[in-house]
Amino acid sequence: MQKLFIVSGVILVLIGIFWKVIIKFPFFRLPGDIIIENDNFKFYFPIVSMIIISVIISLIYWITKKF
Repeated sequence: MQKLFIVSGVILVLIGIFWKVIIKFPFFRLPGDIIIENDNFKFYFPIVSMIIISVIISLIYWITKKF
């Protein structure tokens, strides 16, 4: 269990470091993501992207738990 926390922490730190680079990929502009733009306001809620990321993380966790 401790190993899982350490690996999860390292992954979160790496994602935080490379966030500016990662966000420019078209993966985060999927159909179903909510984007509201006005003159001086922009709201972006990546619901579909977060669901896909959650499924991927769940699969990785399930695979590592099997071995």
